[in-house]
Amino acid sequence: MIRTNARVPKLGRHASGQAVVRLGGKDFYLGRFGTPDAQAQYDTLIAEWLSRGRTLPQAEDAELSVNELVLAYLRQHVETHYRKNGKATSEQSLIKSALRVLKDAYGLAPVSQFGPLALKVVRQRMVESKLCRRVVNKQIARVKGCFKWGTENELVPPSVFHGLQSVAGLKAGRSEARETDPVKPVPDAFVDAVLPFVSPQVKAMIELQRLTGMRPGEVCLMRTCDIDVTGKVWIYRPQAHKTEHHGKAREIYLGP
Repeated sequence: MIRTNARVPKLGRHASGQAVVRLGGKDFYLGRFGTPDAQAQYDTLIAEWLSRGRTLPQAEDAELSVNELVLAYLRQHVETHYRKNGKATSEQSLIKSALRVLKDAYGLAPVSQFGPLALKVVRQRMVESKLCRRVVNKQIARVKGCFKWGTENELVPPSVFHGLQSVAGLKAGRSEARETDPVKPVPDAFVDAVLPFVSPQVKAMIELQRLTGMRPGEVCLMRTCDIDVTGKVWIYRPQAHKTEHHGKAREIYLGP
């Protein structure tokens, strides 16, 4: 069955910020709205559509594009899986940021044609955007995660994900990506300089965090009912913590 359209649809802006155009009753997402890449993809798509006499083949005859894979991954997995206490976690925004680079570079490409060299192009764009090496490696791992999900849901040929796994992470001192210094503890002198200017409650929280090594969120959530005071050393078990979804317990010891 062939679908026809008598006019040339305009490039629109989706609520997500992506450029989108509807052809033959189907939405095509072309990257960030207002960017040269989105306009170029739109021009190419319209040219191909016009060359076929303003027609599109059946949806089932068309191969899944990278844009369609990303959209399915976000809606069916990311937006439901990466939630905690009813709210989206920071991982959602990090995944969307990584996939935005992927879509800008290869949004219209069929998933079956996305291989190791294409992934390296995406990685190079991240390097050129001044992301540090460690962040680039993490973002590329998130891109691979999208294709892994597509593979286990039979949207991506297994050979595609297998090929992407061959792309190793950037090594320290052996790439163009900038390096960053390790994050170190704040010097005690800096902490001591702040204490006279905060309330007694905040001062106590800062000192407790420094003594125990607990995270800021954990000291803010601390409740009496979460503390086991039966022993010489008290044990604080936060009601929620960063690794609870891995089935790990979190215990913070309070005492001498």
